[in-house]
Amino acid sequence: MRWCPSSSFHLLRCVRLRTCTKRRRNTLPLWIREIWAYIRLLVQSFYFNSLTDSDVVFDSVFEPVFWTVDYITRWFGTVFVFLVVVLTSSILVIAYLFVLPMVFRTYSTAWITWHVCYGHWNLVMIVFNYYKATMTLPGHPPTVKNDRPFVSVCKKCIIPKPARTHHCGICNRCILRMDHHCPWLNNCVGHLNHRYFFNFCLFMTMGCAFCSISGRNLFLDAYNAIERFKHTDVEKPGVPVTGMGVLIGLLPPGQTNYQTAAPPYTFKDKMINKSIIYMWVLTSTVSVALGALTCWHAVLISRGETSIERHLNHREKERMEKRGRVYKNPFDYGRLNNWKVFFGVQKRSHWLTRVLLPSGHTPIGDGLTWEAFPVKKDVIPV
Repeated sequence: MRWCPSSSFHLLRCVRLRTCTKRRRNTLPLWIREIWAYIRLLVQSFYFNSLTDSDVVFDSVFEPVFWTVDYITRWFGTVFVFLVVVLTSSILVIAYLFVLPMVFRTYSTAWITWHVCYGHWNLVMIVFNYYKATMTLPGHPPTVKNDRPFVSVCKKCIIPKPARTHHCGICNRCILRMDHHCPWLNNCVGHLNHRYFFNFCLFMTMGCAFCSISGRNLFLDAYNAIERFKHTDVEKPGVPVTGMGVLIGLLPPGQTNYQTAAPPYTFKDKMINKSIIYMWVLTSTVSVALGALTCWHAVLISRGETSIERHLNHREKERMEKRGRVYKNPFDYGRLNNWKVFFGVQKRSHWLTRVLLPSGHTPIGDGLTWEAFPVKKDVIPV
């Protein structure tokens, strides 16, 4: 085999280039190389595995903003509960002091009986469900070791999370079948108090609509009375009379002011009319706003999902459609069965005792395990 001088020269040149390159790399100071390695590690930490996506990066960047919002919401929860109590109490005071006496004077016996019975039943349901929704814990997964199945581990609580369980940043705990954190309750809405929350929204909407519809004529009369009061206030008592008025004898001797008649209303009349206007405006506004929220939650209950699961199922549905598959909510038992499970109806009489009357029964199931993809039949035969 013949040795080629050009080949040996090329080999020596390559070895020299590699040696020079290594020397140049080692010329950087050690502290610069350490900082550069740390920066590379920070950048790579944003996509350290295949599970990391844009949502994880977004949560990491805006974590201080989320913490601030959670802290403010936690602090204002007591204020919101106080506002609910004060506003509801103000409506009750106006109804008992001003509206009911008018009803007794103007309505027939049948209408009086209807207003009194329905109004007090609605009031009892509102107070009972709001108290239970505020004071009942939503349900938390066990913190001790157990044999219950779980789907993941909470990265904040560092405990196993059963199906349909989510972490609440405001309560700083995991919630069973969490729907959302309600500042008006100063509590999370979860497995144990979801029914109380929905009933409160439903009966509060019904009560406000009842006050708005039945008090429409009272509101119109009060508004017209206030407008008349404004025109009457223009004529001030004690109008001075000067010039020719004194000469022609409009006033008795020694009197310089013409005393107008006293206004045909009192301070009490004005306050009554303003209170009726306040009650009608507040109840009409709440019935519209809270009615929309109640309808939305009714749709979610019919589908067998919570507010959080609505977004998760929508995202999963889009992901499966891209793969040519169809996604089905595993906890949708059918429209009627979803309502039975939600209200805890196990026999026909429960529609009265557990839905239309105050009931403190616990929901069906423990919130830790759920039956997925049930057979199409009544989960609770009624």
